[in-house]
Amino acid sequence: MGFRFRPVDTSFYDLFAESATHLVVGAGLLAEMLSEGTDPADVATRMREAEHAADETTHAIIRRVNSTFVTPFDREDIYSLASGLDDVMDMMDEVVDMILLYEVKILPAELSEQVDVLQRCAELTAANMPKLQSMQSLEEYWIEINRLENTGDRNHRRILANLFSGEFKAMEVLKLKDIVESLEDAIDAFEKVANIVEQIAVKES
Repeated sequence: MGFRFRPVDTSFYDLFAESATHLVVGAGLLAEMLSEGTDPADVATRMREAEHAADETTHAIIRRVNSTFVTPFDREDIYSLASGLDDVMDMMDEVVDMILLYEVKILPAELSEQVDVLQRCAELTAANMPKLQSMQSLEEYWIEINRLENTGDRNHRRILANLFSGEFKAMEVLKLKDIVESLEDAIDAFEKVANIVEQIAVKES
């Protein structure tokens, strides 16, 4: 039976956990952006700060992998996971920015269901990143993320049907469709992260 040396340095695992924690913050700000009585400009400012903090963590991961001789798993997978987590944050930031710039006053209530999916994905991702160190008990994570992505797909189709029902003016439809598509992209990006984790776990098992 082969023996694979695994470095005891936990810095990569800590950084991935930190990166996923940023996603929980971002999803929370996105939920706040959809809440009644919120100040969109204030939420957008805090989202930009959160996105900047997430970028710093991503850069720290890249610097670490470029300066480390022995990494805990394949360098390509480290880059992919870091990039995947960063992409999710960028997409959530994009949604918040769209809502602010488009000056959308009324958002379909169903959007909250998509944000609920995003928040659940963020919480699951943050809870499971530390498990990369042992590569144990991760299967339930990617299975649940896949289930949530399917829920997001169903929500997405229902929201689009509502947008084109004639209830909204043409310009509103164009603005809202951009927001709806970006929310869908963010959920898909969470599934991509889960797929990367699955690939890493299979390689390392």
